Amino acid sequence: MEKTLIFGHKNPDTDTICSALAYADLKTQLGENVEAVRLGAVSGETQFALDTFKAEAPRLVETVAGEAKTVILVDHNERQQSVSDIDQVRVTEVIDHHRIANFETSGPLYYRAEPVGCTATILNKLYKENGKTVPQNIAGLMVSAIISDTLLLKSPTCTEQDVAAARELAEIAGVNLESYGLDMLKAGADLSDKTIEQLISLDAKEFQMGSHKVEIAQVNAVDTNDILARQDELEAALNAIIEKKGLDLFLFVVTDILNNDSIGLALGSSAKAVEEAYNVTLADNKAVLKGVVSRKSQIVPVLTDILSK
Repeated sequence: MEKTLIFGHKNPDTDTICSALAYADLKTQLGENVEAVRLGAVSGETQFALDTFKAEAPRLVETVAGEAKTVILVDHNERQQSVSDIDQVRVTEVIDHHRIANFETSGPLYYRAEPVGCTATILNKLYKENGKTVPQNIAGLMVSAIISDTLLLKSPTCTEQDVAAARELAEIAGVNLESYGLDMLKAGADLSDKTIEQLISLDAKEFQMGSHKVEIAQVNAVDTNDILARQDELEAALNAIIEKKGLDLFLFVVTDILNNDSIGLALGSSAKAVEEAYNVTLADNKAVLKGVVSRKSQIVPVLTDILSK
């Protein structure tokens, strides 16, 4: 039986890494030959989860066609967010909770997409549907993914299904949901040792919005000033990326995990779209985005509507 690789999007976040590991575990329990891999560096938040539950990070890969004919995508589907040679392999499954865009296959596949806050919430259902038990350490990784994607169940993307799954998985993992969750988020928000390039790429995704090419990066912080004090350096790096990739907009979002607001730093020829989207005025290229914490539900759909006019 040939091996199938399981991976999430580039610049992987905690859901991407932990869901790849969890689905690989379930598939292995079902007798399939799979391996979880990753398409980028492991963040501090994700490493905290991996260390807590004594799990190894998936192997880093640059391409996949040289070692597998089939792949499974978790936590993404858009081509520009996936591995560079995705067109050279067959996608057999997708487990995701995002919009569907720039995605097509030549053959049929299993596609599971649900409007929940986290891919791990869907995977929790798949364990049950297949009559398999979630191991303690995998439960820990899955609850970590939910905490991350829903900002400890406070994001507008969070559903009752996410809440129920998080509580159930925390119990299996043997952790206190609130205290562990806050510790993990704080670990991810400690960016003092990150270079400007690392800050920009920690959690960045590209999107096609109408005829506009957009990149949105998001970082969490306890104090947003720790990040924005480096604005001049950030802008220089962002402008370089805009020129290199031909972007119309780069929106760098710094989210305050304690107050659940964000500050957006917008650069590019379409930066005015941010003003229209949130009824704000960019001052020094940035604006406070009150109550905005979710790229998936509060940023991408709004900007897509405006830039697709």
